[in-house]
Amino acid sequence: MKIKNIAEELSTNAYPGRGILIGKSKDAQYAVTAYFIMGRSENSRNRVFVEDGEGIRTQCCDPSKLTDPSLIIYAPVRVLGNKTIVTNGDQTDTIYDGMDRQLTFEQSLRSRTFEPDAPNYTPRISGILHVENGKYNYAMSIIKSSDGNADSCNRFTYAYENPAAGEGHFIHTYLHDGNPLPSFEGEPKRVEIAGDIDEFTELVWNSLNADNKVSLFVRFIEIATGKYITKIINKNN
Repeated sequence: MKIKNIAEELSTNAYPGRGILIGKSKDAQYAVTAYFIMGRSENSRNRVFVEDGEGIRTQCCDPSKLTDPSLIIYAPVRVLGNKTIVTNGDQTDTIYDGMDRQLTFEQSLRSRTFEPDAPNYTPRISGILHVENGKYNYAMSIIKSSDGNADSCNRFTYAYENPAAGEGHFIHTYLHDGNPLPSFEGEPKRVEIAGDIDEFTELVWNSLNADNKVSLFVRFIEIATGKYITKIINKNN
């Protein structure tokens, strides 16, 4: 698979929806992950990311404008020991609880399907980073309807062992803007990861559509020690 430029991938797509990027820094020192949310409706745009323990959660910006919290208020990032879980919904908790009971990432997600937001049936995208004893691997998952068929659920999991430096994989909920919104197709995109956390965060944020972007989370985890640094940008401060 040809490696893609993440700035080009984002800047040429006005509405990829929510996106997860996982990979390794160019200097091979860090496990890297990013998660962003976008919104077209006032309800979807009425959010910020806030830190919550070792993870983050979404929070309503203006409670008077909140109409339906069910699919927009959740914890996108949680940490379970040496595992960092990143998702676009409350399946973060499903994965955390399942793996805490010794289930695998994939087994934990078996109880979940795509989001019940007809006619879009937004896919559930998830990722997990495992950093332990100087070693690093990650996996990504997408659970989606079968071409908009609410009665048929398709599940795909992709695992990456000993990832190459300066590379990562990117998955997002929607192919592009539309009505209904078309679900992401194919395996996660192979993308380039460059720069330190400040440079990478700025690159991703500035490449997202100015009207639709809402919040961005980026974390660099030192593979040798497990220590991490985090950056959060919210359009609504």
